[in-house]
Amino acid sequence: MEMRVSTVTAPPDAARAEAFRANMRSRARMRAYFLAKLPLAWFAGLRVRRLDAARCEVVVPRGWRTQNPFRSTYFAAQAMAAELSTGALAMAAVEGAGAPVSMLVTEMRSSFGKKAVSDAVFTCADGELIAAAVAETLRTGEGTTAEATAVGRMEDGTEVATFVFTWSFKRKN
Repeated sequence: MEMRVSTVTAPPDAARAEAFRANMRSRARMRAYFLAKLPLAWFAGLRVRRLDAARCEVVVPRGWRTQNPFRSTYFAAQAMAAELSTGALAMAAVEGAGAPVSMLVTEMRSSFGKKAVSDAVFTCADGELIAAAVAETLRTGEGTTAEATAVGRMEDGTEVATFVFTWSFKRKN
């Protein structure tokens, strides 16, 4: 009887994944990408503060573009930053997959703690989980899902919201 041991290894095209991450870390290239592909993120002023294989941090500034009538950050602006913190990790994993893979959000859950009355940073540390789901899709040819959590905190550390996104991955033919 043969026994298989599964280990997470570097993606088949790690250089492509790192190039994507480097582009998102470059303020000018990130803003150009947002303007072309995510214009609402560009308008809201979202910024990718950190992006590596394991973790992504996205800042949503508080200001007139993201403010609700109650003088805090509108929940939709928070959701956009939270999704980007999980989605950038997913996009990097798909870029580095070495084969075409589609990705789609299939579910989102959220809870809100305190009002966001200053800039908030949404952090997702589920890069390895996302990369493993993409690798599983490539290995089996079947669709997979990964639940990625983004936690938003103001600069003083106060938690404002938690979002959980279910990402679906499927190999393209």
